[in-house]
Amino acid sequence: MNIVITGASRGIGFETAKRLASLGDNNIVAISRDEAKLKELKNACIRENVQAHLYPIPFNLEDTALVETQLLAKVKQYVTSIDIIINNAGALVNRPFELLAAAEMLRMINVNLMAPALVVKTLLPMLSRPAHVVNISSMGGFQGSVKFPGLSMYSATKAGLASLTECLAEEFKDKQVSFNCLALGAVQTEMLGEAFPGLVAPLRAHEMAELVADFAINGNRFFNGKVIPVSKATP
Repeated sequence: MNIVITGASRGIGFETAKRLASLGDNNIVAISRDEAKLKELKNACIRENVQAHLYPIPFNLEDTALVETQLLAKVKQYVTSIDIIINNAGALVNRPFELLAAAEMLRMINVNLMAPALVVKTLLPMLSRPAHVVNISSMGGFQGSVKFPGLSMYSATKAGLASLTECLAEEFKDKQVSFNCLALGAVQTEMLGEAFPGLVAPLRAHEMAELVADFAINGNRFFNGKVIPVSKATP
């Protein structure tokens, strides 16, 4: 399979790319701003599977103009079609709403909502039929879940991503492109540690990555247009 995954330099994205590399003859296009971490990921994937095909693309998804004008050509350097897109990249600022700067709000909107939308829109010509787009959201953006102070804009952008998933599934339901959204609960990642110092999550990144990788490969056999909570906590 040909798979594109964003936010691949650390956390769940890093571990998901490793997991996909270990499963067989997959071509994985890994996108992140951090070129050094992408090199680490490539080496880690080769350790998982000496025949792993991981293609790193250093790219700043926050720059929406670049996504529209340059991403397609960069991906085409490595694959001619795409079976799976995993929109995993995310930005989180934990700050009371009244103290959030407009630039911080805009960054979360661009990375968490605009970038996934533009990645899909830009790469549409390359999508196989069938294809599966998996958007990684958060329980913070899942309707009816417990909300946390300081995460207002982060949660709002993730809720937007969930709604976008449902809308795109409807638009493409007759075109053999499935869209699903995983709303993840707390996972022990670098981003979680930065936002909530000292918090211990119930799951490690590599554990969640197993589910994400399996769902990306098989989930469209059973689901389309679904926002699925992945959390041990209730509600």
